[in-house]
Amino acid sequence: MLDAAFFVRWMTAAAAVIDREADRLTELDSPIGDADHGRNMQRGFAAVVTALEAEPPATPGAALIAAGRKLISSVGGASGPLYGTLLRRAGKVFGEAPQVSAEELRAGLGAGADAVAQLGGSAPGDKTMLDALVPGIEALATSFDAAATAAEKGALATVPMLARKGRASYLGERSIGHQDPGATSSALLFAALAEVAK
Repeated sequence: MLDAAFFVRWMTAAAAVIDREADRLTELDSPIGDADHGRNMQRGFAAVVTALEAEPPATPGAALIAAGRKLISSVGGASGPLYGTLLRRAGKVFGEAPQVSAEELRAGLGAGADAVAQLGGSAPGDKTMLDALVPGIEALATSFDAAATAAEKGALATVPMLARKGRASYLGERSIGHQDPGATSSALLFAALAEVAK
């Protein structure tokens, strides 16, 4: 069972891996976006860690709702609302439960991904964060490591895709051949999750 401390560790690990990979995320965002994804995510997750340390959450739901709220208020562009929606919706699914199972985590993140799809008007195959999120969430049924692997494969699979949503979609055919930065940062979340679950 996963308690509030586990989710704080997850967000802390996510902040660390995003901090390490910020330059790569920005590099991926340069040809098909605003070249700010790495910096935005870095700033947002650093703010999440600060907020969770200042006011430790009592439940898993409270941890993700607080993290989502902080991302929405501190990250520019589309990333803040999308990641914030993912985490807040998952947190709401958890409710006041003091602990959640891996299966409940999968259900919560699944609801979060559905909310992201609705907010962005996107679906898997559109070259967005959903291309890593959805396979990662599905693979949680097997293990945390399987989820990290599936999300990473999902991010890599965006390279040959034509972007149909988001900033990259403005480029049309020129979006082909580039890895989606949002899918890449989503895969990093699953990498951090697998790390703290060890």
